[in-house]
Amino acid sequence: MKKRKVTVTNPTGLHLRPAGLLCQTATKFRSQVTLLYGDTKVNAKSVLNVMASGIRCGSEIEVCCDGEDEAEALETVCTLIEKELKE
Repeated sequence: MKKRKVTVTNPTGLHLRPAGLLCQTATKFRSQVTLLYGDTKVNAKSVLNVMASGIRCGSEIEVCCDGEDEAEALETVCTLIEKELKE
C-alpha cells in the first residue's frame, strides 16, 4: 500500500465536476484508491461518495492506493488533486 497527503487546491472543493474527473481517473487503475478525510474513508472510484464527503478547498486528505499499479495510481491521483482540478 502506498499513501500520501495532499491539499485540495480547487477553489470549490470536490463538487460534481472535479469529483467526476477524480473518479474517472481512479477507475483507470486496478488498484483500490481511497481518500481519507478526517474520520471519513472514501472510495475514490465512486463519484457519489466523493461528493458526499464534503471535501473543501484547503482540506488536507490522504490518498491511499493498494494493488498492482499502486505507485502509478498514487502519483496520477495526487497530481490531479493538487494541480489539475483548478477551475
